[in-house]
Amino acid sequence: MKKKLRIAVATNGKKGLEDTVSEVFGRASTFTIADIEDGTIQILRIIENPALPYEHGAGPIAVKELVDSKVDFVIAPQLGHGASSILEHHSITINLAKGGTKVTQAIEDALKEALKK
Repeated sequence: MKKKLRIAVATNGKKGLEDTVSEVFGRASTFTIADIEDGTIQILRIIENPALPYEHGAGPIAVKELVDSKVDFVIAPQLGHGASSILEHHSITINLAKGGTKVTQAIEDALKEALKK
């Protein structure tokens, strides 16, 4: 049976797999979204964070975009209570990764964590 996952990584720019994890979630510049099938990245896309212009509530706004993108996993260094609660409500797994970690490493670590469950 094939296992598919969609992983969103809070990222600093538009370098795809060569990018790094943002130091923040709600104020990340972009989200790199990877579709994983049988442990291999099949599709990769980068979306701008729609929450950047907002002074308050950036985390939940960013989460809504990721929920609408039907992600299964979110990778970020930390999340606020509001963002975490919404992700949990939608059964989206949170995987913490240190800011500055390369996206490929963060995804590999998240996949290892997913296999444990």
